Amino acid sequence: MIQIGDKKIGLSEKPFIIAEMSGNHNQSLERALKIVDLAAEAGADAVKLQTYTPDTMTLDIHTGDFLIENDTNLWKGQSLYNLYKEAYTPWDWHEAIFNRCKEHGIVAFSSPFDETAVEFLETLNVPAYKIASFENVDIPLIKKVAATGKPIIISTGMASIAELDEAVQAVKSQGNEQIILLKCTSTYPATPENSNISTIPHMKELFGTEIGLSDHTMGIGVAVSAVTLGATVIEKHFTIARADGGVDSTFSLEPYELRMLVEETERAWRSLGKVTYGPTSVEKPSLEYRRSLYIGKDLKAGDILTKENVRVVRPGHGLAPKYLEMVVGKNVKIDTLKGTPLTFDILL
Repeated sequence: MIQIGDKKIGLSEKPFIIAEMSGNHNQSLERALKIVDLAAEAGADAVKLQTYTPDTMTLDIHTGDFLIENDTNLWKGQSLYNLYKEAYTPWDWHEAIFNRCKEHGIVAFSSPFDETAVEFLETLNVPAYKIASFENVDIPLIKKVAATGKPIIISTGMASIAELDEAVQAVKSQGNEQIILLKCTSTYPATPENSNISTIPHMKELFGTEIGLSDHTMGIGVAVSAVTLGATVIEKHFTIARADGGVDSTFSLEPYELRMLVEETERAWRSLGKVTYGPTSVEKPSLEYRRSLYIGKDLKAGDILTKENVRVVRPGHGLAPKYLEMVVGKNVKIDTLKGTPLTFDILL
């Protein structure tokens, strides 16, 4: 069990839902605060930011390696510097955003992208940290975060088992055991076909940590399915409206969808229950309406039971249907009316 703020995370608790703001504030603090309001209203447990500047992420170069040219990339044609300049959350907004989260009683934390970001976030007393998929091989950064002693959530996009083990061991080397790994596919958007959430229980077995999902697919189906496989944390990008645009708007949930995510993941979690067979306590009244053997015609004492005068019908007050072959050919010892449940007591 891991605790972030006043929220407990584990299989005995409903899924911890993180609304990822990312760059969906579109460089408006007013919009950022509105996103917090709507996330809280939809039932999210946390809002997550990203803490970096364009200069801590890349170089101010707009050609060659620093230009996004992949035809399948959502941000094709932009330079890395300009993309991060558009997407970053100004550091002087963080406190206002965190305070708005506090007003709503939800958790606020962030993904730092370099050591200066960790130092800054420590001044705001964040309750946890998130390591993004692209940084899950940045062992010095992971150690810096782990050394705070706070829970650390690590997205696993692109990482091999060996790389994940290095990240987990880096956290533990700082005396920190509060680790949550998020299965993640680092495509934007991702598809259900490349989500491979069957990895979730395997990852749990390998690393013995809490496991969740950082989900870039459209809709909520993949996230709900992940909960049935043991995911205790779900992270989804969130915006006010996709039509408003923004760097991550294409694969972000809108408020009504976030509400559905909260509700349906909780339903999925509640449905897990335990391994059980036989009627549960709430099913026992329904046993009355199982099929059973009934007399289908008025009979006189001594009459022979046949498949014509014994029926397999509801309700369930007679013998179980499995006894049909056994009773056919036997005689009734008393006059018996149609609609009488067949029991051994009335047989010769």
